[in-house]
Amino acid sequence: MPFSPFSLAGLQLPNRLVMAPMTRSRSYVDGIPSSLTALYYAQRASAGLIITEGVQPSQAGKGYMNTPGLHSDEQVAGWREVTDSVHAAGGRIFAQIMHSGRIGHPDNTGALPVGPSAVRPAGQIFTPSGLQDYQIPIELTTAQVEATVQDFADAAERAVDAGFDGIELHGANGYLIHQFLSRNANLREDHFGGSVANRIRFGVEVARAAADRIGASRVGIRLSPGNGAGDLVEDDLHEVYPALVSELAGLDLAYLHLVAGPSDDVNQEILKSWPNALIVNDPSIGDPSARTAHWLERGAHLVSLGQSFLANPDLPLRLRLGAELNQADLSSAFGGDHRGYTDYPVLALHSA
Repeated sequence: MPFSPFSLAGLQLPNRLVMAPMTRSRSYVDGIPSSLTALYYAQRASAGLIITEGVQPSQAGKGYMNTPGLHSDEQVAGWREVTDSVHAAGGRIFAQIMHSGRIGHPDNTGALPVGPSAVRPAGQIFTPSGLQDYQIPIELTTAQVEATVQDFADAAERAVDAGFDGIELHGANGYLIHQFLSRNANLREDHFGGSVANRIRFGVEVARAAADRIGASRVGIRLSPGNGAGDLVEDDLHEVYPALVSELAGLDLAYLHLVAGPSDDVNQEILKSWPNALIVNDPSIGDPSARTAHWLERGAHLVSLGQSFLANPDLPLRLRLGAELNQADLSSAFGGDHRGYTDYPVLALHSA
């Protein structure tokens, strides 16, 4: 079953293996993908679907060093080289639109980060000067929240202009959409804070705006219920996520990308209630074959894999053959040159 085809909102995938989004921090300072990025993704074009690293929809959405954007014509041109290379290699690719919100630092971006509320997360972030504490973010005004919704939609449109097959909204892992869901990051008193219905509003409006701009069949969203990344606390996830998923289901999006969380009740409820394609990522199951089999048997349509695709450009072939897998060198995961990026070996197959 992992190697059977699948129709994702009309996009034909040759297998059920998805390359998960992974920050690689190898873009130029101006957010343009580096000259190696096209090769990196084209090498992995045998994935059923590639989802890129997080791409900021605006300068305010940038959190980390050397991450790419989709808010300038030059960035669009850089991504066009990437998508052309992936399509020429027979692949399919979505851009993950990621606003980091309060996760950032002025030394990386030139400005204080922004967030739902002026609440500093615990923890540190890499900067050109080394690790530094997170800063207190600037609370977005209601008008700025609504403008940020449009930033996501603008980035979605630019992604299509750049040749992407679609986009994934990053609503997981402690970033802006996720921050709005959490009561310890979102202390707002307007219609984007307080009740569950208000806290899910931002994510739903972002998804609706992107779907209205480029078509719902080109939009997916990633969620991670109970994931405490970015110092988030979700003590009411059993109320938040069913409500959020119900609202998102009404938009007829291409897919939901679930990072399986600590509450299997919530995971299972999403599996049962989501009406369209469901991608599952489960970091707790390290073996890629076991992870894929487990979630396909439980009802997922597709399974995303991160480090396995990082280290194995030809991962679908290796899994099909039961071949040995390269191991990821995490010392080169973030930033650097071609080493640990485009130099992982592929299988040497010889015809008889």
